[in-house]
Parts: sequence; structure tokens; C-alpha cells
Amino acid sequence: MQSFRTEIENPVVEKDIIELEKKIRLFREGKVDEERFRSLRLARGVYGQRQEGVQMVRIKLPYGKVTGDQLLRICDVSDEYSRGRLHITTRQDIQIHYVSLDRTPELWAELEKNDVTIREACGNTVRNVTASPEAGIDPNEPFDVTPYAHATFQFFLRNPICQEMGRKFKMSFSSSDDDTALSYIHDLGFLPKIKNGEKGFKVLLGGGLGSQPRHADVIYEFLPTDQIIPLIESVLRIFDRHGERAKRLKARMKFLIKDIGLEAFLQLIEEEKLALAYQSYPISEEGFEFNPSIVSNITVPKVDLVDVEGYEKWRKSNVFAQKQEGLFSIGIKVRLGDFYTDKARKLANLIKKYAADELRLTLRQDILIRHVKADLLPLFYLELKELGFTELGYNSTADITACPGTDTCNLGIASSTGIADVLEDVLNEEYPQYKDNREVAIKISGCMNACGQHNMAHIGFQGMSIRTKDKLVAPALQILLGGGVLGNGQGRFADKVIKVPSKRGPQALRLILDDFGKNKENGEDFLAYYDRKEQMYFYDFLKPLSDTENLTEDDFVDWGHDKKYVQEVGVGECAGVVIDLVATLLFESEEKIEKAQLSLNDKKWADSIYQSYTSLINTAKALLIGENKKTNTQAGIINQFDEVFVATGKISLNTTFPDLVYQIKNNKPSEAFAKSFLEDAQAFYKKANAFRRLELAHADK
Repeated sequence: MQSFRTEIENPVVEKDIIELEKKIRLFREGKVDEERFRSLRLARGVYGQRQEGVQMVRIKLPYGKVTGDQLLRICDVSDEYSRGRLHITTRQDIQIHYVSLDRTPELWAELEKNDVTIREACGNTVRNVTASPEAGIDPNEPFDVTPYAHATFQFFLRNPICQEMGRKFKMSFSSSDDDTALSYIHDLGFLPKIKNGEKGFKVLLGGGLGSQPRHADVIYEFLPTDQIIPLIESVLRIFDRHGERAKRLKARMKFLIKDIGLEAFLQLIEEEKLALAYQSYPISEEGFEFNPSIVSNITVPKVDLVDVEGYEKWRKSNVFAQKQEGLFSIGIKVRLGDFYTDKARKLANLIKKYAADELRLTLRQDILIRHVKADLLPLFYLELKELGFTELGYNSTADITACPGTDTCNLGIASSTGIADVLEDVLNEEYPQYKDNREVAIKISGCMNACGQHNMAHIGFQGMSIRTKDKLVAPALQILLGGGVLGNGQGRFADKVIKVPSKRGPQALRLILDDFGKNKENGEDFLAYYDRKEQMYFYDFLKPLSDTENLTEDDFVDWGHDKKYVQEVGVGECAGVVIDLVATLLFESEEKIEKAQLSLNDKKWADSIYQSYTSLINTAKALLIGENKKTNTQAGIINQFDEVFVATGKISLNTTFPDLVYQIKNNKPSEAFAKSFLEDAQAFYKKANAFRRLELAHADK
């Protein structure tokens, strides 16, 4: 591949993109270890697909906000480097597929021309900061959380403390107690509160889905807004230091809290405060206030609204009054989260001309247009209808959430998009009343990792496989019932009820909805009905569908496919833990020292200190791996290095290794400490590298 150069004005971004191009070139030349390269690639939003030789690129869109020009730029990139399809994720990102690895730096540079990034969209990093799509327009919100979600995104993007964590880290900001950003399933979730006239947040810690879902703990009923950045930094530092790194399935925050206990974790947060870059970090709301003149001056063109009945149904189902009087938001139901660049371009131009030039992608994989004048609603109906964007049921039961599953994901076991498409047809054709129902959510994931959030749904489906007595394998669905959002940081996880062949999923849904309609009591919602009937009741009436002795040939072909099902599960890249090589780690330690020096030169004391800390950890880890020692956590590395190398006299230090490293906790970020800590890291690296060279020399004899 040819060397690539970019014309991005931001030198930090330009350096990032050129570094990716350089590492790709070195990887192609066999000069970079494949596993280490994968780690860097993932942290730049480039993710391996199920199909060999092509990549999925995840575009990071904080809290789902997209302007018209940004959407047009994304369309240009998708048409040039992908196949013109845009996929909205449950984290408010956009994914494009079938991208050549060699072209990803160029793709990234094109996106950055409109301030769109792919940095840290994948990998062991802080993932996209999500927020309620109605934030800023929600009639029930105490205040707009958008500035706080944005500040969180900005502060931790490229922040040294969260570049190489043991696993990914997810945060959300809900606009109100309705908790539409799902705080209770996040590593950190924030709900806005006002106390004695002061703005702040209720804070939840340690939630998550996956194969072992955990409800987040409330750690603050009220935390002033200037304290959220220091809190997040403390939590990330603790997670980076104490989180599991070798056992991927045990490396999330929820497992760390389970292992050491919530009280111990909170104590570690307190002990970390001295080392923080900021003890208080006020966040400005300037620039986020809505300016009514943007839309008040828009000329309303005359339109010929013939389909009045259709318009009224659409307005009732998909249009919502904002807190700004006279303005409305419009929900677009995007089936499976997939839409295409031809329609996206027209949508972008529509909001530029007749709205406030802003979309929000939603956690239900939909689109929300904001700030539309009442007089312009007929125009929007006609324009959106022409694009196929007026399907009723935005954010309803008929609006099913599904991950890509076996379409493109390495971890997919059974098709999630295929069954979702069929179930939406069942609802539209047989249960049209559910287009107006927003109390029952249906979600589907292609595997246990729950990217489709199936295990927090009222009705959830998880892709699996099922074996017959003859050892034949058919695609299957685990049916889960009884999950849901309760509000104000409370929620429930669904119970696993039964596993059925995938082709029987539609009939399972029919039986559940029919029974609910027949047996619910007056005023009873789905969760109350489920609790009253209890889990075994549903198992009993669904059990006939689980019989594998009467499978037909069609049962061995998954939804959306025309060939016989073959279970093929690859290696997942979603924050996969890499195989560290000694030489590579030492090389990276040297790179961290160089970055620490650059940060020092830029007077970024806290950044320099953390980069020096990371160098110390990587250097110690390299030598421990050379001795075949476990390196599951940074805290474990620190203690074990002292036992294996310092206490035995193999490496001489003027102090213990824990005392050397934990200076980071005991000193405020300052120029003097940044300099001395960098010198310590440099001296330690020289000793460790010399020891390693001596070991290799002896091994060659």
C-alpha cells in the first residue's frame, strides 16, 4: 500500500490518522504482531467482520447527534468505501461494512472534515457516550443533559487513562426519570436532578448485560455537575488498575465490583482523588441552548395534503410535542436500524432547510428529527412518506431492536435480523394494535453478548443452536420474558423461559401475545401479568414448540438464509484481550515514555503522569510474562513484580515497586512530579531492558 497523508487541520487528529496508516503498513510488512495490531485497530473503530478480508467501521456519534452536513459526509464515505448502507446501533453509532483495511485512514480523514470520528468506537476504551434522544426537548426533563454528555465525550477521548483498559466502558445520560438512556445497565449511568436549585445527577455504577446481567448500584442520589468528570476519572483509573485483563468474560466493571465489593470500590475512588487532574470540573451549557430564531424564520411552503387520514395517524403515532412551545419532534421508525445513502441524503437536506439541522439517532435504532414548526408538519409528512419514513409505530412494540447477528458479526450464533424482520411482519399484519403500544418492548440478540439488549426486554430472543437426537444442528431462539425499564434508575432483567427452533419464533410470539390479551386483568401491564402468572406458566404453554423430534427440513435453514444452517462462531473482537509479547510490550513502554515527554512539553501534567505510569506497568508486565507469571490485573502486576524481581535481587530499586508506582496516588498532578515520575519510568525501563537483554544473551549460549 502507498503511504498516506491527510490534510486535517487538527494536528492531534492528523497524527492519529497517520499513525493508523503507518501501523497498517507495518502490519502488512509483518513488522507488527497481529494481536497488538488488532488492539490498535479496534481502538480506531475498525472491527473485523464475519466475512474474511473486510472490516466494519463504527462511526462514533456522541449521544447520537448528527447535523445535515455530517450525515452527508457519512453518506459520501459509505458510498466511496462501503456499500451505501448505514446501520444505526443501540449505542447511537453508525456502522458501515465491507471496508478495505488499507483504506480506513483515508476514510477517517474524510469523516474528520465534518468533525466526525471513529476514534475509540471499539476496543477496550470508553465507548460512545449515549443519551436520551429527546434530551433538550423533553417536557419532563429537569435540565438538558446534552452539554454534560458532550463534555464527558470530549474529556475522555484520547485521554491516557482509558486507552488500554481490560475491557470496554459504557456511560449514559438520561433526560428524566423515565430513564430512556437505560442507566441501570451501564458502567456509569446518570439521571438529572435538581436539589435546592442546584443541578446534579443521580449516579449508578456497575451495571451491564451480557450472559450475566447486573443491575447498577446507586452510589450518589445527588452529585453536583462539577463533580461528574472527577468521579468518572476516578472510576476509570480504578477499573484500569484493578480490572481483570486475562479472562475476557470476567473483565467488565460489574465483575470487579462483585469481586471486591461496592464499599471497597468506593474507598478506592476516595483514595484516587488526590491524583486527579481536576478536583472540580464545571461544565458550561453555553452553545447548547436552542435558538428559536433558527426555525421561526423558515418559510412555510404550500403543500397539497391529500391523504389527511394518513397524516393524522402519522401525527398521532410518530410526532411529539417538545418542551419548546409550538415545536415538535418527528420519530422515524428505521426497520432493523438499516437505511441507505440515497434516502439519507434527502433527509439531511430536509432538516437543513426546514428544521434546526439536527437529528438524534436513538437507542432503539431509529431517527428523531427535532425542532419542527407545527406549520411544517404536513410538508415533513409528504417528504418523509416519499422516502418511506412514515411507517407507524416509532418506539413501539412493533419497533423491534436487533443486533446484526450472523449477517456480519463473528460472534453471531443465529440470525437476529432475519427473525426480527419476520416478527415485525407478524405484528404489522396480525397485531396492529401494538403499533400504538409503548409498554412492551421486543429485543433480539444473535448471541449471549446482548448487543440487541434482549435480556432487558419484556419479550427477548437470543440466538442459539439446538441439537436433535441424531446430532443434527438447527438454529434456535432462547425466549426471555419479564425484563423492562421501571424508571429513576430501576429496571429488571428477563427470565430465560425456554429454547425453541428459530422457525418457531413467530408462533411463540403469537402464543405470548394471545395469552396476554386473553388473561391480563383490568389495568394490568405486561410485567404485572408476567409476575402474576410466573415463569413456569409460560414454559408450560411454550413447551410443545421446543420439541426437536418433529423438525422439518425448513427448520434447518435460518431466517433470511437459503442454505442449511451451519454453526460458525469466530473470535469476537468486541474488546477482546490481546496476547502480549515481551518485546512488543517493551516497545510500547518506550512509546509511552515518548508520549509522556510530549505531554510534559505541552504542560499536560496529568497526561504525562499517567503515560509514565502505563510505561511502568507495561515494562513490569513484559518481564513477568517472560517468567510465565500471570498478569491478570495491573494491581497484581505491581505486587508480583516486587516478589519476583525486587525482593529476589534480580532487579535493584531504591524502594519497593509498589511504592515506586503508587506515587501516582500520593501526589497532585504538577510539573515537578510529572518530571520526576517520568525520570523514574525512564530509569526503570533501562534497568528492565538491560535485564531482558542479559536474559536473552544467556539463553543463546
